[in-house]
Amino acid sequence: MTPPVWTTACPDWESRIVAGESLVPCAPLFPDQAEYALNIFCALRIYNIPGQPTMGEACRPWVFDWVRAIFGAYDAEAGRRLIVEFFLLVSKKNTKSFISAAVMLTACIINWRNGAEYNIIAPTMEVAGNSYTPARWMVELDPELKELFHVQDHLKTITHRTNGTILKVVAADKSTVSGKIGTITLIEELWLFGEKPDAENMILEATGGLMSRPEGCVIYISTQADRAPAGVFNQELNYARDVRDGKIIDPCFLPVIYEFPRRMIEDESYKNPKNFYITNPNLGLSVDIPAIERKWKKAEEKGEESLCSFFAKHLNVEIGMVLRSQRWAGADFWEKAPIKVDGEIVGWRYNAQPELTLDMIFERSDVITVGADGGGLDDLLGQCILGRDRDDHDLWRAWFGAWIHPIALERRKTEAPMYKDLQAAGELTIIDEVGQDVQQFCDRIDTCEESGLLERIGVDPSGIAEPVNELKLRGYEDDRVTGVSQGWRLTSAIKDTERKLAAGKLHHNGSKLMNWCVGNARVEPKGNAILVTKQASGTGKIDPVMALFAAVTLMVLNPEPRGGRSVYEDRGILVLG
Repeated sequence: MTPPVWTTACPDWESRIVAGESLVPCAPLFPDQAEYALNIFCALRIYNIPGQPTMGEACRPWVFDWVRAIFGAYDAEAGRRLIVEFFLLVSKKNTKSFISAAVMLTACIINWRNGAEYNIIAPTMEVAGNSYTPARWMVELDPELKELFHVQDHLKTITHRTNGTILKVVAADKSTVSGKIGTITLIEELWLFGEKPDAENMILEATGGLMSRPEGCVIYISTQADRAPAGVFNQELNYARDVRDGKIIDPCFLPVIYEFPRRMIEDESYKNPKNFYITNPNLGLSVDIPAIERKWKKAEEKGEESLCSFFAKHLNVEIGMVLRSQRWAGADFWEKAPIKVDGEIVGWRYNAQPELTLDMIFERSDVITVGADGGGLDDLLGQCILGRDRDDHDLWRAWFGAWIHPIALERRKTEAPMYKDLQAAGELTIIDEVGQDVQQFCDRIDTCEESGLLERIGVDPSGIAEPVNELKLRGYEDDRVTGVSQGWRLTSAIKDTERKLAAGKLHHNGSKLMNWCVGNARVEPKGNAILVTKQASGTGKIDPVMALFAAVTLMVLNPEPRGGRSVYEDRGILVLG
């Protein structure tokens, strides 16, 4: 038999998803296996719908394509599965739990290995119940299956009476997943695992059985996170997108991602209810149209924070920046600012420019100011390097750095995956020892000084003293290190920053670090002033944002360039290590 040739890339997914076409990029590698399993899958019944229809009667074609892909990847002659990882991202209420239950029960029915384990790993007991309950009712509603399987509700376990195959649904922790030898392991609601600091190790433990089960696979099923994706979810989602787009060639990994094309995010057409079908392939079936439209209108009434949550969970829109109630007004324009003609948006000015680097700021600026904030063991030490364009003084460019001590990862375990993601992206440095952050902070200021562009450094006068002392040791005079008053005295800088962003005149590289920090910034009104404070922002870190305000405070004084020409005009761009 000629080995199959296939690809799991789907580069035309944007046109497919808008047209309502299949997102599975290849036909089943072994059609007979696919149809055999699909027939079993389709015969399983749904317990909580009037008439208790079968999966075949209640599902749309996209579900059947997904099921064919999973079971059609198995080479029965070789006893080996050729696609070993499957990733499904689909909006809430699109029957994920029923699909999970039916896929895993089907796998148990057709399994040939005595004593094989099939595991559904859920992040919480509640989610575990969502997957287990449909599976146990599928057994209960079929006389043959009821005879074939033994159901133990207190253990959330379904056991094949003949060959000992076990389907077990567990809430993940180290004790429940350690030593698992699962033939197929399904990870339910992966986005919630992204908030667990030890989730990657747990999943490695849970899926380790594949090493001795060549017929096995791992299936990830999730909705989008209601905050910026983090940890293992962020890693798998980015990998899945790269495979889908053809950036990574991995025929053993098959992604199906229901999300809006980028152009629909940029022009905000995803907000039109006529487009809700794009990420809700079950719209009109398990997703009730009047109900989802009512949720949308209710979220609109509640405000931006509720809308963000609605878009994330019901439309699979990734939250790059969580816009909270009482958010800083600049957050609305952090990524882009609208161009309006007669009240209509006709285009965008992009503040977020991914290609922007610190070297570009040195090359294109006539003066630089630096802001600093934070530095406590439970805080970020934030740095902002702000450059004024040499030819257009109204245009500013900002670069941000941040450092954190490992103790913060211990104290804020829910944030640890985010910190590690930011470290991997090169946007945050997790130091080994106290003092390394200050040394590296000041090294970066030395680089600014060497450029011939640095005017002054603004610091919080009530903040930690180490950066100031270290700068003095390095020869920076007192008039170069300026205390920037906090509280209501920052009102002017906050408003100036907002106006620059709204005009599309404050460029940055759109880093996840700053999207997160800007999203954390909350405003507290005080008389005629506005405050952005750590107290108002709660546990969310905003230190680099406060560093930006410090740098802006110095830049609005319209400083004169120090010494005229930048050294970069003579020697070119310095490549930083």
